[in-house]
Amino acid sequence: MPGHNTLVVLLGCAALGLAAGVVGVLALLRGRALLADALGHAALPGVVAAALLVAALGGPARALPPLLLGGALSAAAGLWALRRLTASGRLRPDAAIAVVLSSFYALGAVGLSVAQAIPGAAQAGLSHFILGQAATLTAADALVAGALALGCVGVVAALFQPLRALCFDEAHAAALGLPVRRLDALLLALIGAVTLAGLPAVGLILVVALLVAPAAAARQLAHRLGPALVLAGGFGAASGVAGALLSVRLPELPTAAAVVLAGLVIFGGALALGRRAA
Repeated sequence: MPGHNTLVVLLGCAALGLAAGVVGVLALLRGRALLADALGHAALPGVVAAALLVAALGGPARALPPLLLGGALSAAAGLWALRRLTASGRLRPDAAIAVVLSSFYALGAVGLSVAQAIPGAAQAGLSHFILGQAATLTAADALVAGALALGCVGVVAALFQPLRALCFDEAHAAALGLPVRRLDALLLALIGAVTLAGLPAVGLILVVALLVAPAAAARQLAHRLGPALVLAGGFGAASGVAGALLSVRLPELPTAAAVVLAGLVIFGGALALGRRAA
């Protein structure tokens, strides 16, 4: 039987995978999947800055809430930079994402080298935010990440009809009087929230895989949004638990790699079943 802390970590990763799968379906339909990658990299400088600030104030640099808050502010800055780069139309969105992703990651890498030289900040284990490591999560960390993830699922459930209209026919949604721009901003916020929640366990490099793989698997088997959300949530939860369990049992194994491999196995199975059904 797993210990209490291990069980909480597994439940937290399951909640994270559930939310990533649900939000990932909407992100795929809106063509926003790569934004998770950009937001994850853009969050790194904020996480490092928050750890340095908390350590300077004499607080616990390992505490997850201030790290996530710093990451959220930094990710918001990255999103603002992305919108500014694409506003003129001279730079394609994929090029702008590459610029934001690389520049913020480089800034965060410099910050990491500084933090490693400061005892208080070094204790935060910031390097785990790059590749992820579920074995280092405390029960409190898992509860924070899990609560944030489940909150995203609650928002999607509450606004299912408006979000469905936005994803399938934006012009029709606007004609119905729906606040299209606000709904799109909400979806971006959901992507950002799931990305931030996944950083401690999955890491910034491959957090996008937790959003894309379960959603892509569900799209092979379901042709309606409701069933696709349910399937993607289940696939994401299974991937998160499998990856976290492997990481807990084998601490040298990065959680992100284990989660991605589990997700790819599920996607491969869904792809084969989808082709047989066709």
